[in-house]
Amino acid sequence: MEIKWVSRKLVNAVSIAIPLVVALLLGIRVKFDLGVWTKYLPHLNAVLNSATAILLVAGWFAIKNNKRELHRRLMTMAFYCGSVFLVTYVLYHFSNQSTHFGGEGIIKNVYYTLLISHITLAAIVVYFVLMAMYFALNGEFEEHKRIVKWGHPIWLYVSITGVIVYLMISPYYVY
Repeated sequence: MEIKWVSRKLVNAVSIAIPLVVALLLGIRVKFDLGVWTKYLPHLNAVLNSATAILLVAGWFAIKNNKRELHRRLMTMAFYCGSVFLVTYVLYHFSNQSTHFGGEGIIKNVYYTLLISHITLAAIVVYFVLMAMYFALNGEFEEHKRIVKWGHPIWLYVSITGVIVYLMISPYYVY
C-alpha cells in the first residue's frame, strides 16, 4: 500500500509540475539556440497530436468491443505519443519565440477561442491521463473507468484542437 501512496503523490506532483514548467517556459523571453531543426517541431507535434487522436478513438472502440489487450496497447501508444509531444513542444518553445497569429476578423476570434480552450484543457488533462495510467497499471479498473469518463473526451478534444490550432497558425511560422 505504501508504494501506491507514493506513486499517487508523484502523479499529483507531476500533474502540477508539467503545466507550471510549460507556463514558465512560454514566459521566458531569452531562447537558446538548439539549431534550425527545432523550427520544424510544430509539424512533428501536429503529426503526434493527430496520431494521439486516432489512437484514442481506436482505443475507445477496442474497449467497447471488449478487446482489452488491444485497448491497453492503443492507449499505451497514445500515452507515448503524448509524452513525445510534450518533449518536442518544450524543446520548440525553449529555443524559438512563439508565433503570432496573423488572421483578422472572425477567424481571429475562432483561433483564440480554440487556443485558450486547448491550453486550459491541456493543463488539466495531464492529471486525468496520469491517473488513468496509474489506475490501469495498478489493476484498479473501476477507478480507471471513473477517471477516463472525464479524461478521455478532454484528451481527445485537446489532441484534435491541437491539430486545428496548428493548421490555423502554420502559415505564420518563420523559418
